[in-house]
Amino acid sequence: MTSPTDLEKMRRVGRVSANAREKGMAMVDEGVKLFDVAEEVEGYIRSQGMKLAFPCNISVNEVAAHYTPSVNDKTKFEIGDVVKIDCGAQLDGFVGDTAGTVEVGTRRFTDLIDAARDARDTVMEFIGEGVPINEIGVAVEGTIKNHGYVPIKNLSGHQIEPYNLHAGLSIPNYDNGDDQLLKRDMVIACEPFATNGEGLIDNGKPGNICRIIREIPIADPVLQDFFNYLKEEFATFPFCARSCDDPKAEQKIKSLIRHGLVSSYAILIEKKKGCVTQFEHTVHIGEGRGEVLTISDGGF
Repeated sequence: MTSPTDLEKMRRVGRVSANAREKGMAMVDEGVKLFDVAEEVEGYIRSQGMKLAFPCNISVNEVAAHYTPSVNDKTKFEIGDVVKIDCGAQLDGFVGDTAGTVEVGTRRFTDLIDAARDARDTVMEFIGEGVPINEIGVAVEGTIKNHGYVPIKNLSGHQIEPYNLHAGLSIPNYDNGDDQLLKRDMVIACEPFATNGEGLIDNGKPGNICRIIREIPIADPVLQDFFNYLKEEFATFPFCARSCDDPKAEQKIKSLIRHGLVSSYAILIEKKKGCVTQFEHTVHIGEGRGEVLTISDGGF
């Protein structure tokens, strides 16, 4: 059973993650740099005494996930962009994972944005102990289709465990037939993705988000020190060069990739270049209905 101390940590990290999400979404505007938003989101998380569960993802239009700006990224938001902000804090291994979508300066995609938000909120009404996983997928798919769009089937929510962002169960965005039941004390991230495209994503080019995949001694002491820093700062969680306290982080990460110690995530793109929207909450499954952890208190 989740201890009161651990549950309070989950609530704290959820609030901070939600505040960071809202802070990032509020910054999105024409002419604003993606880099500046990512830095503000991550800076806020750290200012609350927490570490990053992963780099702030800022995915625009047909990009569904896994894009984070580099230090040298000069990209700015443009009128009509549909922007997903996906961020998370971690405290002693406990994670808040959350996302939201905003549109820059137009209302062309309001209903597509509502489709993903409504799908998430529909699930929040009933998610809890004993709920079959595929019922979540049924609710997500049905809600999105009622708006005239389709869910992305090869992206899903996920179970979260301490120091394990993607643990155990996948939480589908369609009826995948998995009738496993949610159990008490599970932590679940529900993240519907809606699109006006095909409903599938392809892997694009490797992005800036990385993770450690193995550990072996490194002959270069400078590189070994940096690798030790990555383990200490990010533990088992994804990271990027921009979030490292090292001016040569990008160069060193590339070297670690060449050594086979670190791998980069591919940028995920909708197969037919359809526009993608996303909303996400982290939920603790207690007795009965789940407790939504990633609710902002406006304290940013």
